[in-house]
Amino acid sequence: MRDGDFELVTLRSGARAVRHCGHGEVMHPAGGPWLEANRLYVEQSQLVVRLSRTPKQPVCIFDMGLGAATNAVAALTCAKEHGGCVEIHSFEIDLAPLRLALRDPEGFPFLGPFHDAAQALIRHGEWSGPAGRWILHKGDLLDGLLRAPRHAELIFYDPFSPEHNPTLWTPDAFARVRSCCRKDGDGGHLFTYSASTPMRVSLLLGGFFVGAGVSTGTKQETTVGATCKSSLVAPLAARWLARWERSSARAPIGESALSSEREAEIRSHPQFLTVRE
Repeated sequence: MRDGDFELVTLRSGARAVRHCGHGEVMHPAGGPWLEANRLYVEQSQLVVRLSRTPKQPVCIFDMGLGAATNAVAALTCAKEHGGCVEIHSFEIDLAPLRLALRDPEGFPFLGPFHDAAQALIRHGEWSGPAGRWILHKGDLLDGLLRAPRHAELIFYDPFSPEHNPTLWTPDAFARVRSCCRKDGDGGHLFTYSASTPMRVSLLLGGFFVGAGVSTGTKQETTVGATCKSSLVAPLAARWLARWERSSARAPIGESALSSEREAEIRSHPQFLTVRE
């Protein structure tokens, strides 16, 4: 099946996924959408623990790149199973992937319990239920942040890769995301599948502290960003800084070369001021 620029494909694992017909990138290629959504975003963010801290207070999640709604539905499923509540803000410019997934219930069975919720999101831009509230910000992701609340606890950062969507991986883009993070408690946390050096440089220059994230099978590491360094399990340290200094890809995404000003920003970043190994 095809809808606009997207089509459904079957991965080697047998799982169904959505692929962009133009550049060919597949959404959630690591073992299938449901496996990656839970391991990389729901489990790594310790959503179950966060739901139990304040059961009556929703955990605010920014779902950056709705796609086929896999990450959002994984969070809603987690909230439903553990009696918690989430407030999900999904950002997406094209709803074709979600429409395709809803037309293939056998390929995307995890959408079944939230089929009506997803349809409501498409038609009305919002849905509310026992598991929480789901809000759609349709249009450019960065423009959508201007209308979003300023208390994101978790950010599931899942747009197309820097190669095919570079504007969403620049220092300015991450600075906009950071401005929406909660200021209290342990702040905001961003999770993404990329672990490239230029992307991590962009994240650092955007004001985040940065650490290594879990493996997804096809990727040995992913990346976690946080507004508080103390909340990172594996923060980048002297070893990463030394590799960055030797790397041929030292500049952030969106900049062809590393300027002396940018180099100074990285070296003076609070993450590395007192680093020791």
